[in-house]
Parts: sequence; C-alpha cells; structure tokens
Amino acid sequence: MDDSAKTVAQAFVRAINRQDVDALTSLMAETHRFVDSMGTVVEGRETVRAAWAAYFRMVPDYTVAVEETYSAGPVVVMLGIAQGTLAPDGQLKPENHWQTPAAFRAFIEEGEVAEWRVYADNEPIRTLLRKHE
Repeated sequence: MDDSAKTVAQAFVRAINRQDVDALTSLMAETHRFVDSMGTVVEGRETVRAAWAAYFRMVPDYTVAVEETYSAGPVVVMLGIAQGTLAPDGQLKPENHWQTPAAFRAFIEEGEVAEWRVYADNEPIRTLLRKHE
C-alpha cells in the first residue's frame, strides 16, 4: 500500500504544479476533504474542484516543491515549500510572489485522495492580500 499511496500523492502534487483542476479532480475521492492550515474544511469532490479553480485564478503559478516524503500505509506526508504569485489583476508581478515552508498530508483510500491537508504559514500571502484590499 505504501508505494501505491505514495504514487497517488505524488500524482496529486504534479497536478497541483500544473494547475490542472481536471487531473486533481480525477484523483479525488467523491467524499474528498481539503483541510487548510487554519483548520477550514472543504468537502466533496465538486466543491473542492471549484475551490482549487478559484485558488488557481488568484495564484495562477502556485506550486509545491517536495523535499521529503514519508509514507505509512494509506498516509503520505510531504515536506517542502509552497509558493506562488498573487495575481489580483491577472498579472504575475514579482513583488506579489511569496513562498513558505509547508507540509502536506494525504490520506489515500482505494487509489484516490480521500483527504488533503496543508500545514503552512499563510502570513506571506495574507500580507499581499491586505495590500490589495
């Protein structure tokens, strides 16, 4: 199970890095749960699909750089960096780029991502959002 779970989690990260909402959705369980670092939960494949699409409009170059991966059964934990550029006007400006250390926890069930959790300091993007209010 470890290799299979790890493969699914890595495919999920590749889809994130391509900002490919269709690929992300195809890897999600019907009852998929997304949990952000503030504890906010978004549930259901189609609801999470819409949330990713909105996030990629806000941060069109969002990527995850995984530096370490650990897996045990259906759980995969990846450590690395999340980064992107806030684009409130649709333009990628260097002064709106941010990055932060991050951890991601995937729970894989029957070859699908049942839950995706993000642990990151969101202050870098919050600071940019406040500037653009």
